[in-house]
Amino acid sequence: MDTRLFSKNFLLATLINFFIALGYYLLIVTIAFYAMNRFGSSPGEAGLAASIFVIGTLFGRLFAGKWGSSIGLKRTLALGLAANLWMSGFYFFCDTIPTLLLVRFLHGAGFGIASNTSATIVVNDLPTSRYGEGLGYFMLSVTVAMAIGPYIGILLGNHGHFTLIFVASAAACVLSLFIALFLHVKDPVLNTDQINDMKGFGLRTFLEFRAIPIAIVCAIIFLCYSTILSFITPFSQEADLVNAASFFFLVYAAVVFVARPFMGRLFDLRGENIVFYPAILIFAGGMVLLSQASHGYSLLATSVLLGIGTGTIQSVGQAIAVKITPSHRLGLANSTYFIFVDIGVGLGPFLFGLIVPFAGYRGIYLYAGVISFACVFLYYLAHGRYASPPNKKEIR
Repeated sequence: MDTRLFSKNFLLATLINFFIALGYYLLIVTIAFYAMNRFGSSPGEAGLAASIFVIGTLFGRLFAGKWGSSIGLKRTLALGLAANLWMSGFYFFCDTIPTLLLVRFLHGAGFGIASNTSATIVVNDLPTSRYGEGLGYFMLSVTVAMAIGPYIGILLGNHGHFTLIFVASAAACVLSLFIALFLHVKDPVLNTDQINDMKGFGLRTFLEFRAIPIAIVCAIIFLCYSTILSFITPFSQEADLVNAASFFFLVYAAVVFVARPFMGRLFDLRGENIVFYPAILIFAGGMVLLSQASHGYSLLATSVLLGIGTGTIQSVGQAIAVKITPSHRLGLANSTYFIFVDIGVGLGPFLFGLIVPFAGYRGIYLYAGVISFACVFLYYLAHGRYASPPNKKEIR
């Protein structure tokens, strides 16, 4: 049995995912400011220009799994990448807010299709015994893009070079599409029962029900994590921690970069419970520590804990989702998992934002920590009590 990890397809798909994510992060940190600067939009309209991308991503992911099984993974990837590139070009021609919102939605759909399919290609190429480690390395493509993209975007945006941001995003899309030409994807051969299983338009043809329990747990964790993405800047200003906050995501990304492959390997060797329970506790502890942070070193210590927690939960949660899914439905498992995580990230700022006027930023971080601790019990009910010994259970 071939147990290689870094195959040609794995490396190419990981590189494709990096450029997809880079284009996303270049724009996500600047598009609201661009909308206000270019069209005189209200903060609400500008915020919608950023968040509607996520709605488009959910829409794209919903179809990505089904299309990957019906028309093939490489064709589905090419469709997503082409839409990604096409929509990147339309930013140059947006002259009204409604036009920008439409482009952002369609761009998000292309992103959702492409990113979901690249992950499925990687999963199909991985030996089952190395899902955790392989997905840990694959998700580093997002980690690196998350560290580079916002830096470049903010740097160009602060100087008003929005055209260059759009050019850089489009260039990332071109590179991802060019790299895809060298992929040699062999789609799984499906029997009659498996083909029939993927036909129709019922929920089962768009979602993988086996992946929903673990996806719900991860969605709640990332609902709590979204408070950091949305409120760390005003919190750091209120707590007089602006200097330390400027290094927060740099430290976070560095920790994730180290933690993901290590924890993925531990998942493969010892099983999911030995990794997932501590990851939830570490994340929850980080949220509680954040609610009490009053010095720069405590804020950066928080970024270390959160990096270990979220870095592990995201990749290992995905590994669990595909581990318990039959091979012909792996694309659906990926799309189901990411749909729920995206919903968590999207809802978090809104739900916790309602509480800020009453509890303050420290209060919402404390509440997020308590909710995260409760996920230990939710994980036990959803998956932990059913977890199989490492590498013993293969559904094929």
